[in-house]
Amino acid sequence: MTTASTLAPPARPAIRQRRSSPWWMAGIAGIVAFTGSGSASLNGDELATISAASRSLPGLWELARHIDGHFLPYYLFMQLWVQAGTTELWLRLPSALAIGVAAWFLVDLGRRLHSAWAGVTAGALFAALPSVSYYGAFARSYAPAAAAVVFSFWALHRATRAQETERAPRLLYGAAVGLVCCTHLFAVLVLPAQLIAAVALLPRRTVLLRWAPAIAVGCLPALVLGLIGYGERHAISWIPQRGAEVLLKFPKMVAGGTEVGVLLFVVALAGVVLLRNRAWAGTLLGWLVLPPVLLLAVSHLVTPVYVDRYLFVAAPALALLAGIAVASVPRAGVVACCGLVVVTVVVGLPQHAEVREANGRFEDFPWAVRKVDARPGDAIVFGQSSVRAGFDYYDNGTTPADPLRLGPEPEAEGFGFPERDDVTAALADWERVWVVWRGVKSAGQKLPRVKAVQEAGYEQAGAWHSADTPGLTVALFTRK
Repeated sequence: MTTASTLAPPARPAIRQRRSSPWWMAGIAGIVAFTGSGSASLNGDELATISAASRSLPGLWELARHIDGHFLPYYLFMQLWVQAGTTELWLRLPSALAIGVAAWFLVDLGRRLHSAWAGVTAGALFAALPSVSYYGAFARSYAPAAAAVVFSFWALHRATRAQETERAPRLLYGAAVGLVCCTHLFAVLVLPAQLIAAVALLPRRTVLLRWAPAIAVGCLPALVLGLIGYGERHAISWIPQRGAEVLLKFPKMVAGGTEVGVLLFVVALAGVVLLRNRAWAGTLLGWLVLPPVLLLAVSHLVTPVYVDRYLFVAAPALALLAGIAVASVPRAGVVACCGLVVVTVVVGLPQHAEVREANGRFEDFPWAVRKVDARPGDAIVFGQSSVRAGFDYYDNGTTPADPLRLGPEPEAEGFGFPERDDVTAALADWERVWVVWRGVKSAGQKLPRVKAVQEAGYEQAGAWHSADTPGLTVALFTRK
């Protein structure tokens, strides 16, 4: 029987609220990330982004053939982006926008898997992570990779609920996987977790004939970039081999702080238990824990590649599982959700402040430029040639002469600059030499350029190091 209640359902305002909630949470997350974009100095990785994006297409291809080939899709995008400028705010804006996109899909995925409160809480927790403030104001592809990963899980959920005859959800999912593979090579470490949902929720015939081809096509970019990266593994020879103990630091890394990381990790594990959809509970657990485990396995089976920042793609899973856990609290879910968000914000405040300091990216180039108190007749030498890019970017007109430099353009095969090899002859007319290198003071003793300055007849008269590691060291050398 038709009644007044069926003609005018009271749930419509609630539905409208649920549909609109991802937008304002996406805005909050993006704004939180963007607030740190103009305070911290660009670091070496971000300066590498400028260097790559400022080259011609043939120049970028030549660079990708020797180093950072797996970043080629990101560099191509940034090549267009930097046409409007290379200020800190503009360079980091794509990452902040990506955080907003990730929050949007995270909120909606939480609503689909559990409830509106679970989704909103997941988005709020994600925005409150110190790691989100770091990578959301970082001119590299880690935030876009996280956004692509969330999008792929959202598209997977749609694909598993679609009719077998519907092609659009599968095509969307395949495109999402391709986007994941293009943002960062190691973002693909989340894809094995998606196999859990596909096998558990789709008929076997659909998995073999529909899902597997979609993910295979989507993974083609990863195959190409993986082969390029394997050929360039010499470029990451600086990465040390890690043991299993590094997994204990994963909660701190993924959240951006020890206290907030351990807290949310414990709550997230409770979310795995409380999520009624067991297939998706296993999928989200795999999204959270498989990337570090698989990256460590690759490190031992292929070549050392375990770097914390490669695992930021697991941060949305941490927030989503924690949001599901507190939203599942009987009769007090709203209070629990709000309480966890408040605690996360308060506990993470010190880390949020740190990433917004001038040295928030651990290489304070403006400090180093100011520390070089040059006088007429002073020269400057760089312990690592690529450090010169930071002085080029932040130069205030006081940087002393650079007698080793051969030209304004970086090397075609990397991010360093062509330099003279005859250091003694190049410094023959200079009484004082400022030497700047990446790392602590003691690291300079291992650098060939520093040794060459000493062999040219100079001794160290003073040295200063920026806060935290690796940091930058500025040293003054005078003639003996």
